[in-house]
Amino acid sequence: MFTLSVLDPFPCGNSFHSEDPSGIPSMASSPSSSIHKSFKYDVFLSFRGEDTRTNFVDHLYHALQQKSIHTYKDNEKIKKGKKISDELIGSIEDSKFYIIVFSKNYASSSWCLDELVKIMECHRTTEHTAYPVFYDVEPSEVRKQSRAIKEAFAEHEKEEAAGKWREALKEASDLAGWELKNTANGHEVEFIQKIVEELLLELRSISFNIDEKFVGMETRIKDVISSLGTGFNDVRMIGIKGMGGGGKTTLARAVFDQISFQFEGKSFVENVREASNASLFGLKSLQNQILSDVTNDRGVNISNVYEGVHIMKRTMRDRKVLVVLDDVDHIDQLEALAGELNWFKPGSRIIITTRDEQVLVAHRVKFIRDVTLLSDKEALCLFSRHAFGRDFPIQGFEELSGQVVRYAAGLPLTIKVLGSFLCGKNEPEWVDALKRLKKIPLAETMKKLELSYIGLEEDYKEIFLDVACILKGWQKDNAIKALESCGFHARNGLKVLEQKSLITIDGHSNYKWVNMHDHIEELGRNIVRRLHPDKPHKHSRLWINEEVEDILANDLGTKATRCLQFYTEKLNPHTVIKGLGKMKELRLLSVVLGDCFRNLEFNIVSPDFPDALRYLRLNYYPYKSLPKTFQANNLVAIEMDVSKIEQLWEGGEKKVLNKLRFLDLNRSMLSTLDLGLTPNLEKLNLGECSNLVELHIPIGCLKLISINLRNARLKTLDLRLAPNLEKLILVECNDLEELHMPHRCLNLEYLLLSNSKLRTLDIGLTPNLKYLDLKNSYYLEELHLADQCQKLTNLDISHSKLRSLDLRLTPNLNGLDLSYCCKLVDLHTPIGCLKKLVYVGLNGCLRFKSFLFNMKDCTCCSVDESLEVGLLSELHLIVESLERCPFHL
Repeated sequence: MFTLSVLDPFPCGNSFHSEDPSGIPSMASSPSSSIHKSFKYDVFLSFRGEDTRTNFVDHLYHALQQKSIHTYKDNEKIKKGKKISDELIGSIEDSKFYIIVFSKNYASSSWCLDELVKIMECHRTTEHTAYPVFYDVEPSEVRKQSRAIKEAFAEHEKEEAAGKWREALKEASDLAGWELKNTANGHEVEFIQKIVEELLLELRSISFNIDEKFVGMETRIKDVISSLGTGFNDVRMIGIKGMGGGGKTTLARAVFDQISFQFEGKSFVENVREASNASLFGLKSLQNQILSDVTNDRGVNISNVYEGVHIMKRTMRDRKVLVVLDDVDHIDQLEALAGELNWFKPGSRIIITTRDEQVLVAHRVKFIRDVTLLSDKEALCLFSRHAFGRDFPIQGFEELSGQVVRYAAGLPLTIKVLGSFLCGKNEPEWVDALKRLKKIPLAETMKKLELSYIGLEEDYKEIFLDVACILKGWQKDNAIKALESCGFHARNGLKVLEQKSLITIDGHSNYKWVNMHDHIEELGRNIVRRLHPDKPHKHSRLWINEEVEDILANDLGTKATRCLQFYTEKLNPHTVIKGLGKMKELRLLSVVLGDCFRNLEFNIVSPDFPDALRYLRLNYYPYKSLPKTFQANNLVAIEMDVSKIEQLWEGGEKKVLNKLRFLDLNRSMLSTLDLGLTPNLEKLNLGECSNLVELHIPIGCLKLISINLRNARLKTLDLRLAPNLEKLILVECNDLEELHMPHRCLNLEYLLLSNSKLRTLDIGLTPNLKYLDLKNSYYLEELHLADQCQKLTNLDISHSKLRSLDLRLTPNLNGLDLSYCCKLVDLHTPIGCLKKLVYVGLNGCLRFKSFLFNMKDCTCCSVDESLEVGLLSELHLIVESLERCPFHL
């Protein structure tokens, strides 16, 4: 029923809060608040019975009632035995809109004219609106009281009220309304439909503006309606996705209420997930509901889902429908309830809300909208409405309200629950409630959010808990590395969690990180802790510094712990590593030891790591090697930034790590490394290892794709057994004199080789090379490219000793730096070979004898000329446009 009974804007009472001496917020009026009057009727019909009661007005009345527009019509509502005039006046005052049906005999009734006077009196206020309908008369006849209206009014000429009646007729005729003759070619059915549609729009707009649950929703509703494209005659499905409690259902309901009048049938199906899983007949009952709703036939009764599909196909083709399927979580539900676009009549719209984007993708839903959470300003407004009955906090509760809003982090469900819970409580009770939330999550929010977790497969549950407890905020690539090291299919797992609105991947293409709403993080951590809330040593994941320090210091570790992350400046490294000994099933370790240990000397006294470890991340590791008692059979990743490691294994032991894929000893004291011990290594980072003098590759490292040896002291490097490299960083390798590249390095994209002592460089066959940096290669005299580097976009050979350079092999350069190539004499740039060049640096190129540029005259395309330049100290190329630049011809 769309009765315009406005919601009470004060959920805690009848007026606004203020402070009383007890400190409990009480209610007091506020001039800044918007109080909306509640009306008994949506519409009051004023008409001349003998003209229109049994035809036009009767049809209009039933059309309004069908759309749940609560309408007053005198013969329906005035009770016998009551004084008609008093009740009539009351009904007029208790209606929001008036429809005045002017017909030929309207002005002959003093009753109608008195109604009209009262209606116009109410219309002059801001609370009521009158609309004239000119049924079989024209507006000018009513305005001037001419023709039929003049005849009808004639008998009232001498009555005392004649003057105000005339004024009311004139005033009403000047209002915007509807004229049958000029609308829908005079067809009454279409005319009535137009009146009803416009009234529905007015009523929905009012309802939207006063409904507390629509705080901040106006823009969101407009976005969805825009995507629906109701003006187009196609069939369209649109998905609304987001985390639990984020407002998907509220948004879908608001959109449904605003546009449903435009359709011949409508159905809002709530809780599809719950209803379809409740029994074997769940989907069948939902099919029954949709069919009953759109046909207005409560006698629909299908036998099974298969039959329901066929009946729905047959039924939906005959009418333009609006169907909302709320909280869908499986493709089977969509196949049974909205299988294909061709089920529906053109113009139909289907809205699907879900937490799982993959359900929409699998059903080929093209239009998918994310529900954005509330901004701080919107959240504060919504919270205040629930807590105080107004749009902002009362005096003295501003800071506490801000704390609640920050805790809720834009989640409407939490905001509403906490607002209602704190309503009427005093300040100490607020403070106590907020303290409790830091330890005990809000049960109602957690229950709602946990539905998404429950629906996950077991390995995805483990990934979710790892993210909630450990990996939130990690760079995406590092999170994938850690999860893959632990045996998970990380890329797919993170995608599933993202599609189910449990995580977000934030950032841009070059730098993305894993993020998660605070309440979902709270959910995951609560799942880990709730079985043993006071016994953290029994938790599967540990991340709270104080708890971890206590467990390690007191040797309380157990097999229950799978993942551990913490930072400490209190515990010495020996205590930390020794304390890990009992965590036999530990698979992920991420520890940062305090910087205070960097300058201390530690000797290995058999500290050990659990053999189950797969991912080891330990910054500021103070020992000179890994303990030889550590089997490391399961290790997939080692990351030890800023360590004192001089050799990988204690005593120089040759222990093969068959599962190791990632080795990062950045800024360590390592001097030599034998990659024969890591046959499956994929990424090697020894950046800033300034003591590194030897990297031995005795066997084929076919899986090695990335090497970073920045600032190493290597003199020679042989990479011929690493043909699958994608990135090679040899920046600041100041002693490097020999580099042997693979003859074919088909995947290499980045080669950074500045500040070396190389005299010649042959990079081999590198068709995918994009970036070649050889700047400050002061000794470089020869550069050999085996074939065209079609993808090379940036080439920097500044400060080299090259004498000639042939750019025919690099046709797609957009950046070229040859600055201070003092011996460069020949630069081969055939016509048109550098069309994409946008930057060229030629500072200090003093030895050129000539530049030969092909110049196209802008006045005569057939004229070519050469520009010859003698010995140069400086070259300025000034052109009016890129089209006239010699490098772009």
